[in-house]
Amino acid sequence: MAWLNQPFFQLTLPLIVTFVVSIWAASWAQNKRLDGMSQRLDGRMDDIIRRLDRIEELLLNHDRRITALEERTSPLARTR
Repeated sequence: MAWLNQPFFQLTLPLIVTFVVSIWAASWAQNKRLDGMSQRLDGRMDDIIRRLDRIEELLLNHDRRITALEERTSPLARTR
């Protein structure tokens, strides 16, 4: 067991293990934060899409109304 008394096993290996574990923990925490941000962004995008769908429907309704008004008030429609 004399090889365990070498400086590599007493100092360097514990430092390497600590470094690897801390990098792994930091990346895990970062991925967890990114997943949370992604979920919040997905929720916001769904809300934006719902709002845009309502706006599109309102614009289509206004387009139909304008077309109907133009047809009723057009001089060409009266002469037919």
